Amino acid sequence: MYRTRRLATLRRSMRLLRSFAYEQFRPAIFYSGLARDTRSLLDALSSDITGDKLRGTRILDVGGGPGYFADAFSDAFYVGLEPSVSEMSAAGVTGYGAVRGDGASLPFASDSFDVVYSSNVAEHIPDWRAMGEEMLRVCRPGGLVVVSYTVWLGPFGGHETGLWEHYVGGEFARRRYAKKHGHEPKNIWGTSLFCVSAADGLAWAREMHKAGEGEFVLAFPRYHPRWAWWITYVPLLREFGVSNLVLVLRKR
Repeated sequence: MYRTRRLATLRRSMRLLRSFAYEQFRPAIFYSGLARDTRSLLDALSSDITGDKLRGTRILDVGGGPGYFADAFSDAFYVGLEPSVSEMSAAGVTGYGAVRGDGASLPFASDSFDVVYSSNVAEHIPDWRAMGEEMLRVCRPGGLVVVSYTVWLGPFGGHETGLWEHYVGGEFARRRYAKKHGHEPKNIWGTSLFCVSAADGLAWAREMHKAGEGEFVLAFPRYHPRWAWWITYVPLLREFGVSNLVLVLRKR
């Protein structure tokens, strides 16, 4: 995993951390930067694991949102899937391969894509495991499935509702946000925000490996420098320290 580890520097971690402040009021800054980072990460993973770069490959972005990611994959056959019409049009981006659909029931034939990934989606849907299984289904044998999601007990688990409020409880965090700001948060506990632990994701990946659906290749904290990846393998500590967990599987 030479290229993937080389990418995970402290400088990159700090750059991504600074961009989080723009997510709510200047989303183009946050999501455009995240899109470029995602492209770099997937390129590194593909080179390390399959020996291939992403240029010219078929890529499915499950939960692609408003299309900020499309430009980052302009040299590939990119398809962004999003269930929400408002999210698809939020950036005013047109002309990219956008499909409206449900991540837990992907409207594509089996073995259709070389790389299937989702970035910060699992914590926003009630049945993220079904989404993961669907991602494996539509990926070709030998292709990559990459699931990156926000861990509930990490500092960003409550998303915009605060850095500590979700530790008291998701409903408490929602109510406090609404009282403070005079409106509901974008991510509502129990509706569009759910608790997904690091242990949950690792258990699912190992289950898929055992079932022969996908080889579980790697798990690491997305926003951490490589020297802090060891946190992923320490029970309890990883729930508070990982923040965003990346699971990488290769379709069998």
